[in-house]
Amino acid sequence: MNKRALKALLKDRRALIAPETHGLTRPTGPGRRAPGLSQLQVDQLLNRAYGTYHRLESGTYPSAPVDLLRDIARLFALNEQEWISLCRYARGEDPPSPLYDTSGDAVPAAWEDAVTGVTHPTYVTDASWNLLTCNEPFHRIFESGQAPENTMRWMLIDGREQLTDWANAWAPLVMPQLQAALAQRPDDKVLRQIEKELLDDPLARPLYEVGGASIHPDGDERPIRHAVEGPGWVTMCVAQPLAAPGSRFMILIFRPGPRRSSPRPPMLQAR
Repeated sequence: MNKRALKALLKDRRALIAPETHGLTRPTGPGRRAPGLSQLQVDQLLNRAYGTYHRLESGTYPSAPVDLLRDIARLFALNEQEWISLCRYARGEDPPSPLYDTSGDAVPAAWEDAVTGVTHPTYVTDASWNLLTCNEPFHRIFESGQAPENTMRWMLIDGREQLTDWANAWAPLVMPQLQAALAQRPDDKVLRQIEKELLDDPLARPLYEVGGASIHPDGDERPIRHAVEGPGWVTMCVAQPLAAPGSRFMILIFRPGPRRSSPRPPMLQAR
């Protein structure tokens, strides 16, 4: 627990909320009154026992439950980065899930400029793997000359003919990512539809039901047939726009040829 940082975050955000916006009156009486909601009013709005919020803000509530932190974060209208900070300050760990159901649906528009400035095939998807933006080299990978609307669907359903050794080099690695995403976003209609189509597919269903650990693709190399440059390998460089949990910024480094560049991708490390 980081008591000082926790108190500063909560006190500052509490001060921004006028009691009147929640049908409450501003406390009156002797002494200085800080702006915003009082600590007691936070307890009232969250239907918590008297003194619950005070314990949290004062740093005397070790390992506060996630549901309490989530209720406070939503009352204070924290963004996703503030939500992560709140959990780290109060519990010493990242939150188990995004704060809002819509988180991951949109990224700052500046990412479009970042994508177009990269020479390798590059794109950004939302938390449902819907394509948000990409550059021209990414379009050139596909036989249609047009990038797919949803990259998860393309990897698992529509793009099998271009994905070399799909059943062994792609499906067992991508399918667990879909399962992990649905565990965190069970009401995601886009991902549920992809899952339904996989389960209706006699070839894909056995592979999907095997399951497996969700392996992050960052640094991974996989075989593919580039529509213009022919067979080769793509090395995946993956990052996440911090404002949108679940979104992805992907750079694909394509190398033509029958063999991958190395049996094990090298790592960079500071000396």
